[in-house]
Amino acid sequence: MTPLERRYRRLLLAYPRTYRAAHGDELLDVLLESTAPGRSFPELRETRGLLLGGVRSRIIHQARGSAWADGLHLGVTAAAVANLAALLPYAGSLPLWTALSALALLATLRGWVRTAIPLTGVVAVKAVALAGGWPAFDLTLLPVSPSLLTHQALFEFGSPLTVGAGYAVALSGLLVLACRRGPARVRSWWWWAVAVAAAWAGPHWMSEDTTYPISLSRVIAEVAAFGLAATGAYLARDLRWALASGLYLLVASGELVLHAQELTRQHVAYWGLLAVLTLASTLTPYRQRRHCLD
Repeated sequence: MTPLERRYRRLLLAYPRTYRAAHGDELLDVLLESTAPGRSFPELRETRGLLLGGVRSRIIHQARGSAWADGLHLGVTAAAVANLAALLPYAGSLPLWTALSALALLATLRGWVRTAIPLTGVVAVKAVALAGGWPAFDLTLLPVSPSLLTHQALFEFGSPLTVGAGYAVALSGLLVLACRRGPARVRSWWWWAVAVAAAWAGPHWMSEDTTYPISLSRVIAEVAAFGLAATGAYLARDLRWALASGLYLLVASGELVLHAQELTRQHVAYWGLLAVLTLASTLTPYRQRRHCLD
């Protein structure tokens, strides 16, 4: 294998495995035949084209199966990530409930819907009870202080209604998926990194006297996820990402409504950006279809 062929093969890793198995050798032969003799590195234009083509193929590869079921499962996954992120900084004080929340996310990611339902349900009861200051299952001293990632007390800016809404979205989606034939899709392990980013309270970007602060790390994680959803909707001409974005936007809007009197320009810009990206995920598939018909 020549150095040029080896580098081309590395670039082809951007494509899904099934695509490489079906077309990888053929595409590699075309690349090698069209390259001038004596070259040991791909041209910059070819490198960019292969990487972009690989990303596009991976996104389109995800748009398979039932769009509504996959979009619902993706939205449930995002809600489960948010639920774990809320408990993650308090793992030292609530090790059992944080572990159960992590198991609920794991079951959701692996598509084990019927396993995720009782795990999510029992954590939901405890979380709502903690937000309301009510006893449930075991005695917990309130307020619950963090052990890492943040300096805020547990559900300091939440209420039983907003906490329950997040779990209600996850549970409702799981129950619908459990009634459907066929397994749910296995999700990426990168969702664990999103949970950590959403749980981290830094770096600070709002004023210190802000009554209801939102961390920059959470904003970046959410905007990146919504941006990927809008990109996927545009490239695959599919509405599953719009459904997932809309479900999570519903969850994220709960606390903003609760603190409506305390919102700043940064809060409005944050929500507005998520709303615009959700709208883009909804509209761009239709625009792309009209363009193809023209």
